[in-house]
Amino acid sequence: MSSLSLSPLKHLATASPLYIKSCRSSITASRTTLPASLFSTQATASQFTAAHLPYTPRHRLFSTTTVNMAQPTVRSAYDPKDMKFRYLGPTGLQVSVFSLGGWLTYGGTQKGSIVKDILQTAWDHGIQTFDTAEIYANGACEVEMGQALKELDWPRDEYVLITKVFFGTGRKEPNTRGLSRKHVIEGLKSSLQRLQTPYVDVVFAHRPDVGTPLLEIVEGFTQAIRNLNLAYYWGTSEWSAQQIAEATRLAEKHNLIAPIAEQPQYNAFHRERFEVEFKPLFEQFNYGTTIWSPLASGLLTGKYNDGIPEGSRFATNKEFFQNTVNSLQTDEGKAKIEKVKKLTKIAEKLGGNTSQLALAWAASNPNVSTVILGATKIEQINDNIKALALLDKLTPEVKEEIEAVLDNKPKPTPTFNRER
Repeated sequence: MSSLSLSPLKHLATASPLYIKSCRSSITASRTTLPASLFSTQATASQFTAAHLPYTPRHRLFSTTTVNMAQPTVRSAYDPKDMKFRYLGPTGLQVSVFSLGGWLTYGGTQKGSIVKDILQTAWDHGIQTFDTAEIYANGACEVEMGQALKELDWPRDEYVLITKVFFGTGRKEPNTRGLSRKHVIEGLKSSLQRLQTPYVDVVFAHRPDVGTPLLEIVEGFTQAIRNLNLAYYWGTSEWSAQQIAEATRLAEKHNLIAPIAEQPQYNAFHRERFEVEFKPLFEQFNYGTTIWSPLASGLLTGKYNDGIPEGSRFATNKEFFQNTVNSLQTDEGKAKIEKVKKLTKIAEKLGGNTSQLALAWAASNPNVSTVILGATKIEQINDNIKALALLDKLTPEVKEEIEAVLDNKPKPTPTFNRER
């Protein structure tokens, strides 16, 4: 490959000392000041920790230039409204406290202009974080969301895009699923083609892969980020705390990039893993979370209090939710329905509804970075976003009232009077 085809940074990194010296002279002559770090390929050990990614974003390399140039017009399409933002784990990436996901909706029951309309509605309410995965509708979700984003034409630096790899797109050929280095790279490249974008902000390992060495998994995601520029960060989904901690230790030991966030299920009826098992991750690594199923697949909306209404998720995805539907006929399921009815009364006293209360409750946990919403209709987005108003109303007294209804607060892991 000719040196002329290299980017400026790669050209400098491979050039001779004499050439670099001539570049410095030329730059000095033009009264441009560039940081000395541009000419150094050395990195300090502190760069390679779980909290600091082992590379410097390119746009920061030129932050000290003193060249006077006319500023281009900056196009902005985003208005945050009253949205709240949180950092995603140990990074500087900010995500809206409520985000929008495409699981079981886009590319499946919802296609075409409605997907674009729902994304636009979410955006209008301040949501700037969007979640999908290669497996959702066997890749069709990424196609639908990618086309919608292309048509909406928002500035790419104004929104956060997330996808996930592991399950593939329903194909059965070897290496078309899992977390081998091959599928991490090729699966992500395929996702980007469907999304019609050169990169995603975060790529998640959708499940742990016990058949692939953990070191290879961390190496694969590091290559996707550091060498191929296919993503900025990577995370885990439904991994155990032990697996996440080990991946982080391997990253530190081998000068690789550590995961920064987990995507777990978390809601008022599903708490144990998030609140107990993951607690050390929050304390030790400031690990981020993008939680799914905050409404317990709709159970916490109150719509199933009197049966399965037509057009509901349990009705349109009967086979997928059959076990959940059957569980509602058990004593435990009936007890949950009664709890939802009591939560509805609390929500109404606060000026909201059951869905909004459940979403606000999940978002009130400081270890939640963003709550992923699902919507098949514009009206659902308009309704769910009102949870923002309830968030500030969840006083300690209100939370105690909610806990009294739920009566399922997980017990902390016993320490046997020893310091953790």
